[in-house]
Amino acid sequence: MTEHQVRDVGVAFSQFLRRFDRYFLRRPAIRLFRGFCRGLLSDVDRKSVEPIALAAGVSVRTMQVFLTQGVWDHLEHRNGLQRRIVDALSAFADDGLGTVGLLDETSAVKKGIMTPGVQRQWCGSVGKKENCIVTVHLGVACGRFKTLLDAELYLPKSWDADRPRCRAAGIPDDLRYRSKWLIGLEQLGRARANGLNFDWLTFDEGYGRVPAFLVLLDMVEQNYVGEVPISFSCQVGRSHRARRADWVRNCAAARLQEWRRFRLRRESEADQVWEAKVIPIRLSRWSPACHQLIVARNVATGEIKYFVTNVPCRIGIERLLRVAFSRWKVEHCFRVLKSEVGLTHYEGRKYTGLMRHMIACLTVLAFTALHTKHLWGEKSGGDSGTGL
Repeated sequence: MTEHQVRDVGVAFSQFLRRFDRYFLRRPAIRLFRGFCRGLLSDVDRKSVEPIALAAGVSVRTMQVFLTQGVWDHLEHRNGLQRRIVDALSAFADDGLGTVGLLDETSAVKKGIMTPGVQRQWCGSVGKKENCIVTVHLGVACGRFKTLLDAELYLPKSWDADRPRCRAAGIPDDLRYRSKWLIGLEQLGRARANGLNFDWLTFDEGYGRVPAFLVLLDMVEQNYVGEVPISFSCQVGRSHRARRADWVRNCAAARLQEWRRFRLRRESEADQVWEAKVIPIRLSRWSPACHQLIVARNVATGEIKYFVTNVPCRIGIERLLRVAFSRWKVEHCFRVLKSEVGLTHYEGRKYTGLMRHMIACLTVLAFTALHTKHLWGEKSGGDSGTGL
C-alpha cells in the first residue's frame, strides 16, 4: 500500500461504519461502537474491552456497559451487514464457481466457568478436549473475496439444563441447546432472508456425517459439496444395503474408473495435486434425490478424503473439487479474526456482550475484505474513488 492509500483507510472505515448508525438509539452509543471497532482494527495487543477503552480514551466501565447493556439492535446490525455484503457481491468477478457458502465452527480456550457456553469440550484450535467455548459461523467466498457473515454461540447441553446459570450469564430463556448443524441451517436461512442465495455450500465432516442435515439441504434445493467421514453410510447400485465410504471406494463401480488428476490452487500456500473418482450413491432407499460420493487422494501424501454432493453427474469433477476445497477460505477468515481482529479475546460474562463482540469483529472483517477488493481494483458497489 502507498502512503496515500494508508491515509485513506481511516476515512473509508468511518464511511463504512456510518452505514450502521441506524441500529443505535443515541449518538454516544454510535461513538462508542466506532471506537470499539477502531480498537479491533488497531495494533492493540489484546482486543478485549479494557485495552480498547484505554486506547480510545474512554472509561473501561463505560465501554463494558455499552457492550452488555447499551441500546443497540445488534441482531438487526448483523442483518444489515449481510445485506451490505450482498450489494457488494454483485460487482465482484467470480472464479467460475459463483458464490460459495462456507459453514464451519471455531473454538476459543477460556479460563474459569463464567464465560457463556464455556465447558470442557472438544477444542479444534488446540486439537483436544479443553475448557473452551465453541461458535458456529457462516462465511461467503466469491473469487478472491471472502468474509464471514454470521456468528452464534454453541450452547452445550449442560448449560441448557442449568437455566439459573444461563440467566446469570444473560442467555435468553428461548435460547436452548441446538446441534451445530441446526445452528448452521438457521444461519443459512437468515442469509437467504437477507438476499444471499449461495450457488454452493461446503462444510466439513462434522456436518456431513448428519443425514438429516443433508436431507434438509436437499429439501431447500441448496447445492452442496461437503466432506464426510470414512464411516459415512450410503447405498450403491440397486442394493439397499448400507455401505461405508471406504467400502464404496473399493467397490466394482469405483474400480472401473481411472483416477483423474487435478491441480488445486491456493492463494497463500503451494498448489496441491489430487486424484479423484466419482461414484453415484443414494443416502437411503427413501432418498428423493441422487447423490455422488467423491473420493479424493492427495498425490504427495496419500491422504484420502470423501465428499458428498447432490448435484447431477454432468457437473465436472474438477468444479466439484474446487468447491469442496474452498473450505480453506473460511480457515483463512478464522486466522485473520483471531490473530488480527481479536475474535477470541472477549473476557466478559454476558451473552449479549459476547454476541456484540463477535458482530463487531464480523463488521471489521467485512470492511477489511471489501476494502482489499477496492485496492485490487475491483470496485464494489457504493464505494467512491477509482480502482488501482
